[in-house]
Amino acid sequence: MRPITKLFLFVSLILVTFTMINACKTPEAILNKSGAQLWGENCNRCHNAPDPTTYSDDQWDVVAEHMRQKALLTDREITKVREFLKSANNQ
Repeated sequence: MRPITKLFLFVSLILVTFTMINACKTPEAILNKSGAQLWGENCNRCHNAPDPTTYSDDQWDVVAEHMRQKALLTDREITKVREFLKSANNQ
C-alpha cells in the first residue's frame, strides 16, 4: 500500500472516530432546557398537549413513560418533563 493511501486511511479513521464520539454527546442547548420547554416542544409536535393539571402524579408517570418511548426522549429529558407536569399538581 502506498504511503499516501495509508495516510488517507489513518486520517479518515481519526475523523470517523472523532465524529462518533461527538455524536454521542447531548448538545448543551438540550441539556439546559427546562421541563416546560421540553414539554411544549415535544408534546405539541404531534398533538395538542393537555393542561398539566389534567392528570394526577401517578397518571403522569404512566403517560410520561409511554410518550418517552414514542417521542424518543432521553431519560434526562423525560425526567424534566415529568417534574414540570407534577409541579402543576402541587400548587
